[in-house]
Amino acid sequence: MTRPVHGGNLAWAAIVAGCPISAILDFSASINPLGPPDSAINAIQTNISQLRAYPDPNYQELKKALSLTHPPLTPEWILPGNGAAELLTWAALELSKLETTYLVVPAFGDYRRALKTFTANVVECPLTIGEWKLEQLEIEANTNKGLLINNPHNPTGMLMELETIVPYLEKFGLVVVDEAFMDFLPPPQLQSLVPLVTKFENLVILRSLTKFYSLPGLRLGYAISHPERLQKWQKWRDPWPVNTLALCAAEAVIQDEAFQQETWDWLGNARLQLFQAIAELPGLQPYPGKANFLLVHSQKSVDHLQIKLLKQHKILIRDCLSFAELGDRYFRVAVRTQEDNQKLIDALAEILN
Repeated sequence: MTRPVHGGNLAWAAIVAGCPISAILDFSASINPLGPPDSAINAIQTNISQLRAYPDPNYQELKKALSLTHPPLTPEWILPGNGAAELLTWAALELSKLETTYLVVPAFGDYRRALKTFTANVVECPLTIGEWKLEQLEIEANTNKGLLINNPHNPTGMLMELETIVPYLEKFGLVVVDEAFMDFLPPPQLQSLVPLVTKFENLVILRSLTKFYSLPGLRLGYAISHPERLQKWQKWRDPWPVNTLALCAAEAVIQDEAFQQETWDWLGNARLQLFQAIAELPGLQPYPGKANFLLVHSQKSVDHLQIKLLKQHKILIRDCLSFAELGDRYFRVAVRTQEDNQKLIDALAEILN
């Protein structure tokens, strides 16, 4: 079986480890280990009977619920999708119509997939790991140029301050900001561009509901942008990209304030403890970040380390081979529960010492 491009490929990991999928401890996919919340499970169970009917193709109830979490937006500024990945496709189609699209790298592999699909003219802007330094983006204002970026950044976990991004909105014809991991920051630390979307018609924000609420199997995300753009996207795509159970679960979880607070309370300490423990291991250098994962530099090949972790401990980490700028000296690990994190640390210590 081919080595996976994305994290979370447990079928591949189980074959390498020689065990059932259920035995794999997955650090490769950055999913909240505290979920799915009971609110999501209850909503799914309660609405099973709705599978007899098609979902509302306009998603009015979910759009209304989402708009209440992003005041002062109204529902027409929001478009639910089959994961943020589906909405990325339509953003890439728009970017491909511009003269140039600037892509901050290293970048999530699906960005290149989507841009390549529509033969966009891409200029890559290397990011200095450990600091936001993008000299290549110091260009003259040009409405025929686009920018695709994510914040917090994947795979480094770095957070770009709001005032750093705003100048780009004034220079580029279209700015697409993937905020898939922004929910993991408590409100006082948020650097989301959502409050600016009504001011800048050239801004598209992509959000995910699957990572924070641990619902990747349901595939649900949403875009925030000018209503005219979202109406156009709606006409481009299949009529029912979001299924009924995903809609019901989404409406429930975005109102689950207890789960949100539990996640924020857990993540800060858990991430710091995991960072400190990895930093003490020989040959490894973790980078501080604001998301629910850590990027780690390894003095030795990660390919060897990944296979040993699987075969000896049934633990899967995310290699960074799909991030062309990083190669086989970096890996990424999700922040999990204290017990799981300790298993990872113990396994790494055994292999590295």
